[in-house]
Amino acid sequence: MGSPRGRVYGRAPDTVIAEMRKPEIAKQLARRSRLSQGEAADRLDVIFQKIVSDLRKGKEPVLPGLGKFKHGPDGQVTFEPEAPKRHE
Repeated sequence: MGSPRGRVYGRAPDTVIAEMRKPEIAKQLARRSRLSQGEAADRLDVIFQKIVSDLRKGKEPVLPGLGKFKHGPDGQVTFEPEAPKRHE
């Protein structure tokens, strides 16, 4: 049985994070970076391809400020969110 989409395992198994599909992410990226939606989607494709490539090579890709993808003992890939930084 696979894990439900948008769930994070390893910390709190029932924690659900926001789920966005690629077009939604591209739209937000385009809005915030003043790129066209097509250019934003192309940049996302490059990032996704790099993540998949690294995972296939046994690496654990890191998304700075967000977290990293990890290989679980059962072979499934999970995302481990970065711990929130405390402001002192």
